[in-house]
Amino acid sequence: MAATLPVKPLEHESHLSETEPRWFAIRTRFKSEKLAYKQLLSRQIDAYLPIRHLIRRYGRKKREVDLPLINNFVFVKIVKKDYLTVLQTEYVNGFLKLGHNLLSIPEEQISLIRRLLGENVDVEVIENVGLEKGDWVEVTMGPLLGMRGRLVNVKGKEKVLVELINSGYTLEISIDSQLLRKVEGAI
Repeated sequence: MAATLPVKPLEHESHLSETEPRWFAIRTRFKSEKLAYKQLLSRQIDAYLPIRHLIRRYGRKKREVDLPLINNFVFVKIVKKDYLTVLQTEYVNGFLKLGHNLLSIPEEQISLIRRLLGENVDVEVIENVGLEKGDWVEVTMGPLLGMRGRLVNVKGKEKVLVELINSGYTLEISIDSQLLRKVEGAI
């Protein structure tokens, strides 16, 4: 007769707290970020949708448009009791998870996005490509003072990549080379 071993349930990490609100990324339906954002606000959920203000040219006409910085994502600051409310919101497809783990986004990363967008800095979102070459640099003046990143390209202006840890995205920022200084070691 074969003995059966007790089955240990899989453990999943969740950063949801009963009392401390934390930031999480939620996926939205295609091109429905603004609609999901409005629905979340109407349900008294603290939400943040980073928006880029762009000028598009259509022939001879110019048109100002507001586009989400990260397509199909909205950020919510919630406690555990708000989890189901968010999931039941129209236009929301679910939470961004790492495997089965629901990980929060540090407040500093949300503050960094707000800071970048509030200062009219040229920002472009690209996928994290696992950078290996280039110098580590720090901004020495201006609204981005103290930010560190990796030098990627030099073309009149320098392209600096600032990696947002845990988010899977990198922000590419065009900045004048005179505002940078080289620093030793990784961030």
